[in-house]
This record gives sequence, structure tokens and C-alpha cells, in this order.
Amino acid sequence: MKRRNFLKIFPAAGVSPFVVNGFPMRPFSNSKIARLLNSCDGVDDRILVLIQLKGGNDGINTIIPIAQYDTYAALRPVIKIPETGPERYIKLDNTIPAADQVGLHPVMTGMKELYDKGWMSVVQGVGYEGLNGSHFKSTDLIMSGGDGTPDKYNLRSGWLARALQSMYPDIMGAPIPPDDVFPLGIQVGDPNPSLGFHAETDHQNVINLYGQDPAGFYSLVQTIGGAVIPTVPDSEYGDELKYIMGVEKAVDEYSVYITQAFDAGSNAITDYPQTTLAYQLKTVARLIKGGCKTKIYLCNMGGFDTHGDQLAPEGIVTLGGHAELLKNLSNAVKFFFNDLDAMGLGEQVAACTFSEFGRCAKENGSKGTDHGTLAPMFVFGKSIKAGVNGTNVDLANLSNDNQVQGMQFDYRQVFTTLLQDWLGASDQTLLDTMFDGFDKIPIIDDAMIVDPDCYIGTTVNVWEGIQTASSLTVFPNPAIARAEVAYTSTKNFDAQLSLHSLGGALINNKQIRVQSGKNRYYLDVSSLPPATYFVRIENKTSGEAKVSKLIKA
Repeated sequence: MKRRNFLKIFPAAGVSPFVVNGFPMRPFSNSKIARLLNSCDGVDDRILVLIQLKGGNDGINTIIPIAQYDTYAALRPVIKIPETGPERYIKLDNTIPAADQVGLHPVMTGMKELYDKGWMSVVQGVGYEGLNGSHFKSTDLIMSGGDGTPDKYNLRSGWLARALQSMYPDIMGAPIPPDDVFPLGIQVGDPNPSLGFHAETDHQNVINLYGQDPAGFYSLVQTIGGAVIPTVPDSEYGDELKYIMGVEKAVDEYSVYITQAFDAGSNAITDYPQTTLAYQLKTVARLIKGGCKTKIYLCNMGGFDTHGDQLAPEGIVTLGGHAELLKNLSNAVKFFFNDLDAMGLGEQVAACTFSEFGRCAKENGSKGTDHGTLAPMFVFGKSIKAGVNGTNVDLANLSNDNQVQGMQFDYRQVFTTLLQDWLGASDQTLLDTMFDGFDKIPIIDDAMIVDPDCYIGTTVNVWEGIQTASSLTVFPNPAIARAEVAYTSTKNFDAQLSLHSLGGALINNKQIRVQSGKNRYYLDVSSLPPATYFVRIENKTSGEAKVSKLIKA
């Protein structure tokens, strides 16, 4: 069995460096460095939580187009949400233009509360080119960052894996993590590993938790199992066995790390709703409080394939399958962010919902809706810019099979915005992740958008502001006794490896030979006082240099 058939688990680079590239190093301006370091405060601690709504959420009964209510009611005479009476929709925002006015499903009081606090943003009419009506294929396309075009239809890796690998490249060359290395991604509540976290090469750092136990902790199940083989043959088969055993060891060590974080954590609010999604989010909140440094969590809830019985038999719109799903989603997210806020973590976490597609504009004969096209996405967090992006889908402009047309946003625009403006992904990381440029959407509060000087997965020239792809990393970071310097080169050359103070003063140096490919060097930092330093590799012929930040703990 080839390695790509296993879920790959690799170590992270700990603290992400910013580096100087293309110019010989001269003493840094202390004021400039201080500004960079201060402006980046908190960026490394930011977390993204994705909530997958499996089955294709009915966006038209989630976000009701108020200005088109008569058309909406004619398309959905049985399952429509009333505009009057005790079950009427919740008007989201009276301040937006009349044509853009939307109503929330009446069970979504939790989301209304978040919106009124300024903690929720709506993105209307989301889809992708050549939208596919298959649950499985459309999910694969969204998790891989693809679409219906030939060159984006069969991507073999997930966009989450590509983003994390670009931002936090592995530098150890083996699947066994050193002490206290965290998984960059955690998938919660689903026994099937997500394509989103899958990498074609050995660069993934993710763990899968599912199965709620009485303590409220999703148990670790992503392990291959079996006793360690004492004698491994010197062959390709033996290499595969070593790899498998390394993955098992990585899983075990990540399990210890996550369990320790869970045990160290707590929830300020303990009476979450007793639903699967609420349990998942409660676990995530506790892990964050316990110090888990995971960057992206993927949660999920199923049941959104509502071909029939969206209403209860009595015809009450606040009961029935779809209402129960939306109520669970709304309340779970509300409790999650109220819990985070109560623990002082509200500004550290953003969340986003997505589904593989929406539902048909016209109801079917089973009090339900069939597979559709466009659907809204919701973004949550204390650092989110509240509002409605885009306008209502046009129910008067349907295809021959009553499908909504007129995509307003590509789903990759939402994820691109969250990756860069929230997590600090560099332009190069965005290209590594999505392959094409996608316009961002104003969903992050202006004061919380990551400064370009703080982008991760890039090099920054302190003096000229030039940005290119980084190939120099330091691990572990912070370091206590010894640091490994990893440098990737396209050519051979003689170089000098040096360590400098924050102000640029030389601490020590040594001559090295850089070979084409991956290079590893080691620095003894045990005698250094705790501080911020810079590691520099200079090509002795061309004078070009790369520099990476190193923190001595």
C-alpha cells in the first residue's frame, strides 16, 4: 500500500517565522522590528472553525428574501415561512436596503443574537463554476478547492492541507512529532477522514476525533493499529512498514497532547444543548482553553438532504426536520461563542459554515426540496464585520428546472478571506492553496485584518517590503537547547550560517556547504538568554541572504 493511501501526519513549524530575502543582512532597525512584532501580536493564536452542513442546506428557507416574498410563497406554498403570526420569519437587519432585507428562519434566535452583537456575517448566493449536483462530488470539489472546470475537477489534495503545509511547512522529514508538537488540523465528529485535510505528499498534520464519551470528549480513533514489528526488512516494503509505524507513533503522541489540553481546559458555560454539533463545539472550546495550538478545526452536522418532511406532520414550520437542524446549528454556535467570550477567547476564534449546495427554489411533492445550486454561508466571531454581503437570490430568474441562478460569490472567496485576513496566509500561500486569485470579501473587522507584514508563509524584506516564498525555517521555535535550521535550495553553494541579536549584532557563525535540495543544520542555543534572535544564511558568492526569526525560551 502506498503512503498516499494513508492520512499523512507531520509536525508543524511551531512559531511561524518572518524572513528577509534577497539582500545581504545589515543591522535591523529596532523600531521597524518592534513595529512588526507588535503588529503581529495574537496572529499566531488565531483559530478557524469550519462547520460542514452535510446534505445541502435549504438556503431559501434559512434566509428568506423579504422583498420577493410573494414569489417565494408561490414557489413554496406548503413549506414557506410565514411573514405574519407567531411563526413568522425573524427580520435580520432593518438598516440594510429594502431589496437586500432578509428574514431568518424563526428558530434561529441564537444567530439573531450573534448578529445583533456584531458577531455574524452573511454571504449570499455562494457557489462555484459548473456546480455539481452530486453530494459526494460536490463535497469533494469544495474540500479540494475545486470546481466544475476540467483543470479543477479532480484535484487530489485538500485545500486545508495545502494551506497548512504552505503556512507551516514540515521540516523534520519524518511522521514522528517531537515533544509538545500539536496537530495543525483537528477533524471532529466524523469517522471518515475529510479530503480537505488530505495531502498528496507526506506533509499533513491532522488528527481525527469522533465518538462522544460521557466526559464530553471526542475520543481519538484515527490509528492504524497493530503491534510494532520488531524486524523491518531493508526494502521498499520495509520503508512502507516504517512509515506506517511512524504514523501510529505520531497519532499516539498527538493523542497525548490533545488529552492534556482537554484536561487542562474547561468551559465557562457548561449547559450547551445536548446535540452532536454542540458537543463538538464544546470540545473545541475546551481544547482552546487548555492551550491547544491547532489552527483549523473541522466540525460537521448531517441531515440537510431534506427531500421530504421539512415540516412536521402538523405543518408547523418551527417543527420538523429542517427546523430542528437550523435550531441546533443556531444554538450550538451561540453557546460556543458566548462560552469563548466568557473565557476571554472571543477575539481569538472565527467560524464559518458551508454546505455542498443549496436546494431547488420550488418545493417538491413531499413537503421538501430537491438538490439545488446556490446557498448562503455564515461567518461568526467577535472579530467579524457584521452585515449581509450580496443581495437575495433572484427567484424570478430561475432555470428551466427551477434552480437559482446568478452566483454572487465563489466559496473560495470566503475561504481565501479567512485564510489571509484572519489567519494571516501570505499571497504565495493563497496561490499554493487555491491556485488562482479570488477577490476577498469584507467579513473581517477592519481593525482585526492581519497586516501584510505579519503574513505567514512568505518572506518579508524589512527595508523594501518585497515578498517571495520562504525556504528557511527554524524548529523548534521557541527553542530551549538546540534549534534545527532547515533550508531548501535549487543549487549548490558555499554559505555562512550566523545567529544575530534582535538589533543585528553577530552572536556566532560557521561556514556551511549548501546542497541542492533540503539541508539541515543545528544551532546550540542552550547558553543564550531568553530573547528574540535571527538566523541568517548568506550565499558567499552572490551575497543573497535569508533570515528567520528564532525565539529562545
